[in-house]
Amino acid sequence: MEEIQGTLPLSTCHVQNGLLIINRLHMLLHSTALSFLFYYRLSFLFQDPENSGSHLLPWFLVFASEIILSFIWFLGQAYRWRPVSRSVFPERLPQDDKLPAVDVFICTADPIKEPTLEVMNTVLSSMALDYPQEKLHVYLSDDGCSPLTLYGMRKAYEFARWWLPFCRRYKIKNRCPKAYFSALENDDSDFSRSSVYMEDKQKIKGKYEAFKEEIETFRKDSVFFRDSVTVGDYSSVIEVMHENIIDDVDNVKMPLLVYVSRERKLSSPHHFKAGALNVLLRVSAVMSNSPYILVLDCDMFCNDPTSARYAMCFHLDPKISSSLAFVQFPQKFHNISKNDIYDSQLRSLFTLQWQGMDGLKGPVMSGGIDMLQLQEYFGSSNEFIKSLAQNYTSVFLSGRNTLLQEPHLLASCRYEIGTKWGQDIGFLYDSVVEDFLTGFILHCNGWTSVFCEPSRPQFLGTATTNLNDVLIQGTRWYSGLFENGITMSTKWNTLVP
Repeated sequence: MEEIQGTLPLSTCHVQNGLLIINRLHMLLHSTALSFLFYYRLSFLFQDPENSGSHLLPWFLVFASEIILSFIWFLGQAYRWRPVSRSVFPERLPQDDKLPAVDVFICTADPIKEPTLEVMNTVLSSMALDYPQEKLHVYLSDDGCSPLTLYGMRKAYEFARWWLPFCRRYKIKNRCPKAYFSALENDDSDFSRSSVYMEDKQKIKGKYEAFKEEIETFRKDSVFFRDSVTVGDYSSVIEVMHENIIDDVDNVKMPLLVYVSRERKLSSPHHFKAGALNVLLRVSAVMSNSPYILVLDCDMFCNDPTSARYAMCFHLDPKISSSLAFVQFPQKFHNISKNDIYDSQLRSLFTLQWQGMDGLKGPVMSGGIDMLQLQEYFGSSNEFIKSLAQNYTSVFLSGRNTLLQEPHLLASCRYEIGTKWGQDIGFLYDSVVEDFLTGFILHCNGWTSVFCEPSRPQFLGTATTNLNDVLIQGTRWYSGLFENGITMSTKWNTLVP
């Protein structure tokens, strides 16, 4: 049976022929109409000069507008040229002992704007992924160096010792505690009618309420709440919440859980999220050294525990794995009404454009829901990769408060001085849309990506629902894209060999 599974594909790609034909016929019809329109506009120049001279300025403005809009339309046809859909078969994956390790990266910065309880729910859902626990490692980057966030991590680990066995025992699908215990969440367990299950559920719910109360009590403490975000210069803080050992609750293995707050100095640029992710790349390389990473926003919890296995169906597929850089999941949100007047769900992007780009070289990196292969992120730094392979296979510590000299050095401000981090290695700097720029340059260097959209949303996040937040977020996105567009020639010559 194992030999038969080895010959079966892990993923398939299907061209949507019906939609392809409709799209191309529409392109032909629209192009024909534009040709007649341009002919009509240009014929104006051959009319009687005495009658046309007074109307030259309005004619020019209208014609220029039509040319610009036609050009924008032309660029958008790439999304419709070859739409594809993909299927995956996680049941054909190798046995758990043969699966590669995965590091999960979560970034946060301010416990006021990004409530600690919401972040911890994301952490807990990541720890509960249906993946070999000895090969799963979760890292949280806290750019605010907040005592509240660190306290929340410690309490989240304590609660996870009960939450994870419960999820596995009853095959819970939604492993985010907040969503699972929500009154709006339907019971998705196969044991929903079991009295033992209901008893255990109430027990775990009580522990979750106690977990929430502990975080809220800590937050209300005047001293810690006032200092919820550390300002000024501060040293790096790295704390391991758990190691790869057998725990005393149901003999369940727990994933590695690490809190990372990089060193910050006002005199040194911190490069926002890209800088935080690069620190996590280096720190994780000397602690767990996994070949794949899953990047999540702090408010984007795992809605399906099999998401990592879905991504592995692409990364382990011999037909595409050699050139595959990352797997892009669509962004889905749980707090949007059916009206969604601001299109916070980004339907056009994830239901049309990314499927079309998947038929070319794949979608660009967009948002924090990506499963990435680390090989391409170290650029041409072969010595760095060799040093990791020789010296760091997997380092697990013997105590939660054990200090690591090497990770602290890698999380310092001075480490990147004189290196190519952020230029040729890791996530790229000099852009507020670091994910787009990094994904674009990867495509330019010959790498590809795939778009994975299973029927059940793999991740659910919190979207902006008021006009002010939508405008702020949209301004940041589109100003970053515009900046990349006008400086692309310089970046092309610098970043693409």
